Amino acid sequence: MTWLKRLSLESVVGLYFLSYLPNIIILKHVTSHADPLVGRPLTGLETLPASMVMNLIMTVIFVWLAGWYRDAHQLSVGKVSLPIPTLFTALSGIGTAFVLFTVPLSFTFTNVSIPFIQLLMRGDILIIAPLVDLMFGRKVRWWSWVALLLVAAALLVVIRQRGGFHLPPIAWLTVGLYTAGYFIRLSVMTRVAKNGEPGSVRRYFVEEKMVALPLAILALWAISASGFGGQSGQLEFGFVEVWTHPVIWQLFLAALTLTIISVFAVLILLDARENTYCVPMERASSLVAGTAAAFALHWIWGYPAPTGVEVIGAALLIGAIVLLAVAPNFRHRNTGTVTASG
Repeated sequence: MTWLKRLSLESVVGLYFLSYLPNIIILKHVTSHADPLVGRPLTGLETLPASMVMNLIMTVIFVWLAGWYRDAHQLSVGKVSLPIPTLFTALSGIGTAFVLFTVPLSFTFTNVSIPFIQLLMRGDILIIAPLVDLMFGRKVRWWSWVALLLVAAALLVVIRQRGGFHLPPIAWLTVGLYTAGYFIRLSVMTRVAKNGEPGSVRRYFVEEKMVALPLAILALWAISASGFGGQSGQLEFGFVEVWTHPVIWQLFLAALTLTIISVFAVLILLDARENTYCVPMERASSLVAGTAAAFALHWIWGYPAPTGVEVIGAALLIGAIVLLAVAPNFRHRNTGTVTASG
């Protein structure tokens, strides 16, 4: 995996977008298109358990084949050395578990557009990012603040056009858990791993996922078993019957793309620059992927197309990405010119 080290942050963001796009399309189509065997679209709690279990297996395979497990803290059990999380990475794993199961779940709500639910969830993180930077005394540059405002503007435009925050109860639970999870995650990232060292990135990824993935699967089981939001009775299908259902191949692809997404996401967020830079870069890319996925679903299967306002929101997000990609390089070139002439 040495090629990952040579990628610029902008390249990683591009690959993140390309990975996110098919993931959203698959999950939205599976949970919106009538399944021929069941006679209705499958729900999130019928599809997510299998995809999360496969994501866990694929992550373990990746960590082993890439050798990232060697960078984690180790616990010796006889002659065997096993990776083990620290208190902080375990705490981050709990926060990430909230994020892992709420993101794919957010694509499955009926009568809730992908761009809107994404903007609502990501908007909260835009407030959290500078707060975490200020908590840890990190300098926030002007282009990060401008990008933050652009993404916030996209959020407000779409919310105003939609006419408010009317969502089903499980959608509000999803937004709340997602926001809390990201606050925990960004705080721990900033404290223990946001230093630009590749070893710190690999260590954090392994130790966090050791906690996050099993907890995310357990959380899905708990929500399904509790019947919150009227979605009870889906546990048996989601964890047992789905494995012999033809949809399992689509869920395999969803799990594969989710595994790839998680690698690129940690590379973006653990870049040494401030959270107010990295978070808008990562958030804007995922939001643009959501809008592009909505167009793809419209063109291929006739799903509702994004509204004009949602397209304007996406344009603002693209502007934020361009600003974050160009402004720091422009500053460095100007600094270099002054230094050479002085």
